[in-house]
Amino acid sequence: MKAAQISKAGGNLELVEREIPKPKPDWVRIKVEACGVCHSDQMVKEGYWPGLQYPRVPGHEVAGVIDEVGPAVTTWKKGQRVGVGWYGGHCGVCRPCRRGDFMLCRVGPVTGFTFDGGYAEYMVAPAQTLAAIPDGLAAEDAAPLLCAGVTTFNALRHSGATPGDLVAIQAIGGLGHLAVQFANKFGYRTVAIGRGTGAQELASKLGAHAYIDSSTQKTMGGAAAIVSTAPSGKAMSALIDGLDVNGKFMTVGASTEPIEVTPIQLISGRRSLHGWSAGTSIESEDTLGFSAMTGVRPMIEKFPLAEAAKAYDRMISGKARFRVVLTMK
Repeated sequence: MKAAQISKAGGNLELVEREIPKPKPDWVRIKVEACGVCHSDQMVKEGYWPGLQYPRVPGHEVAGVIDEVGPAVTTWKKGQRVGVGWYGGHCGVCRPCRRGDFMLCRVGPVTGFTFDGGYAEYMVAPAQTLAAIPDGLAAEDAAPLLCAGVTTFNALRHSGATPGDLVAIQAIGGLGHLAVQFANKFGYRTVAIGRGTGAQELASKLGAHAYIDSSTQKTMGGAAAIVSTAPSGKAMSALIDGLDVNGKFMTVGASTEPIEVTPIQLISGRRSLHGWSAGTSIESEDTLGFSAMTGVRPMIEKFPLAEAAKAYDRMISGKARFRVVLTMK
């Protein structure tokens, strides 16, 4: 099979020939149809993730078809359409796992980090990581929903907001363009927040009921929830006062910058600040099913596997509109 691998930290993506892998007893082999190229893949390429072993095939937004099942697998069959996201399984014995919070497993296997991912024609994955892909949802659309999709879907449905509430989405990019669609389909009064007016028309097409230019208007106030997809602590800090009483600020945009908030800002309105990351396989399945039912789709740019390095460069440049996807056809 062909695969795009990274041979060392800081190395380039190289197209190589590999043996088609065999699944372990409780794993399956997937014939990959599409794989999203995520900004988090930079951690594999540059060696930022602890414990990485090389060579490594990245990719944690994988959509395909089961090609072979291990002998211990009983709930999945050859020919089923499945996806695999960031969640790469759980240990089952650490404290978060014992409480059923598998995404916070302290062992925390990660697809494309701990084991080879979807920048390949075939990959193997633990059966517990699989999410069923519904009919009517193309593989190239399903792939980004397994990371950007489930992250924003979960953040919104755990925000405490109910239909009719005002919910704001900060930054209309790879995550935000999906968050706006989900917020609209959840029945929220959806407000998109961007810098400048360039994204206003797009935000409206995605389902935003109103748009705020953060360069001229700081907030409209009264939000039951704000989901920030901006990778900027400073930008997030500016929106805290936009929360209503009992409002929840959900951050999914990864940044090393601090979020600055005073105790008075939180105490005076009993507001809260909350982080969220991706989701388990069943949560990915929820996301895929909801998207298929409601018409939520990512905006994508497609590249063949042979152009994986070019696709990665397009993603890392920040110029993609909005998710980059490798296809195996």
